[in-house]
Amino acid sequence: MKKSVFLGVVAATAMTAGFASASTLDDVKARGELLCGSNTGLTGFGAPDANGNWVGFDVSLCRAVAAAVLGDPAKVKFVPTTGETRFTALASGEVDLLVRNSTWTFSRDNDLKLDFVAVNYYDGQGFMVKKDLGVSSAKELDGATVCIQTGTTTELNLADFFKFNNISYTPVTVQDDSEAQRQYLAGACDAYTTDASGLAASRATMADPENHIILPEIISKEPLGPVVRHGDNQWGDIVRWTYFALLIAEEKGITKANIEEVAASSTDPEVRRLLGVEGDSGVMMGLDNNWAKNAIAANGNYGEIFEANIGASTPIGLARGLNALWTQGGLQYAPPLR
Repeated sequence: MKKSVFLGVVAATAMTAGFASASTLDDVKARGELLCGSNTGLTGFGAPDANGNWVGFDVSLCRAVAAAVLGDPAKVKFVPTTGETRFTALASGEVDLLVRNSTWTFSRDNDLKLDFVAVNYYDGQGFMVKKDLGVSSAKELDGATVCIQTGTTTELNLADFFKFNNISYTPVTVQDDSEAQRQYLAGACDAYTTDASGLAASRATMADPENHIILPEIISKEPLGPVVRHGDNQWGDIVRWTYFALLIAEEKGITKANIEEVAASSTDPEVRRLLGVEGDSGVMMGLDNNWAKNAIAANGNYGEIFEANIGASTPIGLARGLNALWTQGGLQYAPPLR
């Protein structure tokens, strides 16, 4: 009797898991649109342009997922979320996917029941101050007021850093990046802290970026990446491998411009699998076999997306650093597509 009850529980659990893993994909296909949780507006990462079209590094991943699933990178609705509302929006089903400079942590994995399926940007927390403040190190900020977003890992990291260095600070709490920038520029705080990439993005939009410096200390690890709900395994696989497809494309030299030529002429087995010429990788995930080709064609490979939105030639001016491919000394690495 006990054995039959146990097997029944296992079967019920398996059925529930199967339902959960298919539900988001089914919903997106039925709706004909991906609901992507984004930033309220962070230049280079996720923000509407002058024409109201969403653009940015994180936005491009959302569009790649839409292209992989629906065949069209335009079939996305971007839902702005703050540091406090983003995880609730995902857990409640308001969005299908969260791509919004969110840090992968133990508690978010286990307490919030979320799955971070990849790291699309390796970052770390830094500090920005006005040049005329006259400091060159975060350790010189004893007694400073610091603008900090609520509901973020940066709050906890800030407290740890000041406590460890036996210095004090007064927090000035804000809801999002735009409010933080306004308060900082208005003089409500001496320093602004967030991910270093976010500081660079904010500084790029200022009227006098040369008068603001990002201090050298990086006080934390901030692995940022796309997030899905726990138990949504099929959907997690789709988002994860869409991202990996962009990395493999860069590694193999596949670009938005040459993708059709490569698909028609390449004899590389992994490239042929990636672009749907051979194998059934799409069918395994419930997608068309051109899923990866569509994702890459949307905005190019990972390197193209990085350089177009936040790279050295943009006002944000970020170097690849840790986000270079593994073949170039970075941490970006995709498992084999086989």
